[in-house]
This record gives sequence, C-alpha cells and structure tokens, in this order.
Amino acid sequence: ESRGASIHALSLHMQDFVKILGLKHRREVAGKSAIFSGEHFILEETDWYLLNLFRLWWHYGISFLRLQMWVEGVMEKFMRIYKYQAHGYAFSSLEELLHSLGGDAFINMTQRSVAESLLEVGVTQRFVDDVIAAVLRSSYGQSVLVPAFAGAMSLAGAQGSTWEVEGGNKLVCSGLLKLTKANIIPARVTGVSLHSSEGRALYQVHYEGSEGQGSAFYDMVVVTTPLHPRRSNFTFENFEPPIADFPGAFQPSVTSVVHGYLNSSYFGFPDPKLFPFASILTTDTPELFFNAMDNICPVNISAAFRRKQPQEAAVWRVLSQQPLDKQQLKTLFRSYYSVQVTERQTYPRYDAAKSLPPIVLHENLFYLSGVEWVASSMEMIAVAAKNVALLAYNRWHQDLEKIDQKDLMHKVKTEL
Repeated sequence: ESRGASIHALSLHMQDFVKILGLKHRREVAGKSAIFSGEHFILEETDWYLLNLFRLWWHYGISFLRLQMWVEGVMEKFMRIYKYQAHGYAFSSLEELLHSLGGDAFINMTQRSVAESLLEVGVTQRFVDDVIAAVLRSSYGQSVLVPAFAGAMSLAGAQGSTWEVEGGNKLVCSGLLKLTKANIIPARVTGVSLHSSEGRALYQVHYEGSEGQGSAFYDMVVVTTPLHPRRSNFTFENFEPPIADFPGAFQPSVTSVVHGYLNSSYFGFPDPKLFPFASILTTDTPELFFNAMDNICPVNISAAFRRKQPQEAAVWRVLSQQPLDKQQLKTLFRSYYSVQVTERQTYPRYDAAKSLPPIVLHENLFYLSGVEWVASSMEMIAVAAKNVALLAYNRWHQDLEKIDQKDLMHKVKTEL
C-alpha cells in the first residue's frame, strides 16, 4: 500500500534514510492531473505553472492561497515533534503529543471536520466541494467530513515535495529493519498474556509459525496491529482490567490495476490521442463509481523510460470503494488485457471515531497504531514509532522529566 500522498515532513528526512541505506531517489515522470465531476473536467492542470495559478484564481479566488496558509500553519507546528524527539522527549498519550505541538487547537482538529475548519479561514464552499473533496477521495477514500488534522496531513502531501525510492518505498522499511539487526521471528502473533517476575510485569507473546506454536517472554511489547473490531484476531490474557477492542471501523478500499486501453470518450475526448492526463481525481458525486485513477509507472525508472501515449495500452490504477464490475470496467476502458484487484480496509473510517486510543495499554505494553485515528500516513506512523521507543526507554529508566513535559519549545531552546 502506497501512502506517498500523505508524506510531508518525512520527505525532509528521507535524504538521510537514502544516505544511510544506500537507496536512490526515484526519478519523477511528468504527468498532468485533472478533476472529473462525472460529466466533465472541472479543473485541468497544464504544463505552465502560471496558467495553473490563474485558473485556480479564476475559478476559486484566493481560496487556494488560504488553503496553503492553513496547511503550512498546521505543518509548521507539527514539525516541532522532530525537535522534541531529537532531545529525547516522549508522550504517554496522543492527546499529550498533540497538545505539545498545537495546544487545544490540535486536539480540537481531531473532533471537527476539515470542511468546517477551511470554511472558517475563508476557503469557499465551491473550492471545498471541488478540490478538497477530490484530494480526500483519492487519499482516504472519504469525504470532507474527515477530521481537520487528518485532512491537513493529506492536503500537505498533495502539494508536492514528496519522495519515492527507486525500487519501491518498501525498501526504506526493509533497509531500516536490516540496519537494526533485530532478531525476527517469522510467525503470526496470536496473543499476549501477563505474568510477573520480581514485582515487574513480564509479557508472554504467543505466536504461530511454519513450525507450529511457540511463545517467548519479554519485558516490553509494542502492539502494531489495529485493535478494533474485526481487525485484530489475537487476545490479551490475565490483564485487569481487561484490554478490549477499541471502538471504530475501517474504510473499505479497492485497488484495481488494469492493463488496457483507456476509454477517453467517457471523459469527453473522442480522439484518444488528445487525452492529456495521467491522473484523474473525482468530486463527491453519487454517480461516480471510482475515487481516482492514475497511469502508474514501474518502481524502477530507467533513463529511457517514457509514459505510454494515450492511445496505447497502459497500466492504470483505479481506486474505488467497491470492486469494479465488468460494465464499470468497460466504461473506463475500451479493452483490457488484465485486471488485478486488491481489497483492503486501509484507513480508519473517521466518522466512526469517538475518542483517540491510548498509547500505554499496560505498564510496559504499548500500542502504536492508535495514531492512525489522528491521521493515517507513513509520517504519522514513523513519528508514533519513535515516540513509543522514547517513551519505553524513559519509563524503563524512570526518566520522568522526559515524559509529558509542558512548554517544550522553551525547554528545547534552553537546552540548545
């Protein structure tokens, strides 16, 4: 699953990862985008930057500038987390983390919609319905009713400055894992049970592998699977009070990779040679059966690589909430050679979120994936992972002055 659209500040640190792991920056392949309403394109990107700005101004006034100022304001405060973590500070709850970055305003951004927040700063309803809705349908598969913080993270990535790694972004994860020299047990964890040793908590992790069932004891455990109904299938034993699933649901997401000839007539281009777009976003229109589609390139880009001409067979990725039936495929493609379909429950369904999950489940039992209910992206998971590592370290060594501290900006400046 690619979450490149949600990377922002992580891209600033990707160069460090590349140097450490010996990876290369994937060469970008030019391609224009457009927003489709179900009947026609309401906004089209051109090859000229100034013309694109003029079209945005002509259709939406200064809404795009207000959007940019709002997103940059959020991200400027969010970037504080890297300074805090560089000095070893950690947070025992998502609320404490958010409050340290942006005060009550950041916490409130998890409870109010991105549409409400943008309208409040002067973005027009038309811009929200056309542009913001299209970006969120492409990234989260949801509407402008997603929480403002999650929306800000998604919109930040949509403005560019993202990174992709030659060979696939997964090489960052596999490379970092190899760098840690961790002892990896190739098995599926089925449960965690609580024991005690000399007055301290001891956790027995049960798992099933190719050689059967097994278990091992640990002083600390980090749970990364979502602990929500119908998502996790492992149990917690001997905990009092019991650790139960957290409320909430996940958004169905279907990715169809189609190798075929685009039906450009459906998009208003009878002559396929004249179709200019490599990426198509969509507005929140009931008749539309897909969220977005784009002409995708290989993970390895050679110097001689070029996109297929619009009249040629190409590989397209179509994002939708339900699997595409044959009639829908025929609507999008004149003909096709193959279709590969992957169904996932990728992102939280944000309208089902009532409260943020905890980070600390027990004394030294931590939960990582709750951060997705703030915003779901590679960057948020990376930040949450480092926070859990620092939190576990500081709690183990009883360095309480590094946990949930107030006025951290002043403390960090003082330490510098």
